[in-house]
Amino acid sequence: MKRVGIILGGAALIGLLAITLFFSSWWRAANVAQDTVFMVSQGDTLTAVANRLEERGVIGDADRFLLAAKIFGASDPVQAGEFNLPVGVSPSQILGIMQSGNVVRQFITIPEGMPSIMVYERLMAEPLLDGEIPIPVEGSVLPDTYDFERGEDRMKVLARMQVAMRTYLAEAWPKRTADIAVKSVEEAVVLASIVEKETGIASERRKVAGLYSNRVKAGMLLQADPTIIYPITKGKPLGRRIRQSEIAAVNDYNTYTMTGLPKGPITNPGRAAIAAVLDPEETSALYMVADGKGGHIFGDTLAEHNANVEQWFALRRERGEM
Repeated sequence: MKRVGIILGGAALIGLLAITLFFSSWWRAANVAQDTVFMVSQGDTLTAVANRLEERGVIGDADRFLLAAKIFGASDPVQAGEFNLPVGVSPSQILGIMQSGNVVRQFITIPEGMPSIMVYERLMAEPLLDGEIPIPVEGSVLPDTYDFERGEDRMKVLARMQVAMRTYLAEAWPKRTADIAVKSVEEAVVLASIVEKETGIASERRKVAGLYSNRVKAGMLLQADPTIIYPITKGKPLGRRIRQSEIAAVNDYNTYTMTGLPKGPITNPGRAAIAAVLDPEETSALYMVADGKGGHIFGDTLAEHNANVEQWFALRRERGEM
């Protein structure tokens, strides 16, 4: 009996060693020599995933992977998405990564002052997104960098951009200073879109907002060149000088032929431009002209402005631009 016991014990030990050896690869590094991207499609089963892992040479045997997953792994389903499998990852870790839903995120940037037609074009040109979108309403998108998953629907990404704008406006509007020129959130976005297009210099943004606020309050023509261009190109660069006929054009945007604000935004303004309109600099400036360095020279009176314009023309003649 003692000998039988020894034999049975030895057989059990050998069996345990065989099982351990069989499943040891579950915790050892898989065949991932460099960081690898692996896609799990919507509706994929663990069996389908295991077979593709074997086909790509990441794991040695799909059946062994599935059996080990059943015995040692969690029961959570694998998630759809794009996953990064780092160097040295084990089959056990691969399962955990795919069950966690910790997918690789892609990024798309909408810069401040990008008009909606170009937002549309950028989203439609992104090959990692799917589906169709309409051209978004001008001023409805908050410029920022947004993350997305490979294969995500463009409408979902656009919706996040628009929710971000609504959320920011809801937070910023109650913090506005008293007696500003705009009477509503909608007007704030319109004026901010003009400020966004008129200057890219952060240090003068609030002063530009103050200048246009002064003009709105005084009932003056805003005379903002970007409002001439918007009906022509929908906010894209004009690529040439503005014609006199375009300056004289009468429409709902051209602030050279109408007082007050345009009927809608002329671009998607960023947070800083909106904040400038809601808290403009206190200034007596009513005029501005380019300074030749990317910024502007400001004037309080028409006479001062005309002198500044002459300086600008002299600089342009010196550069051979006139």
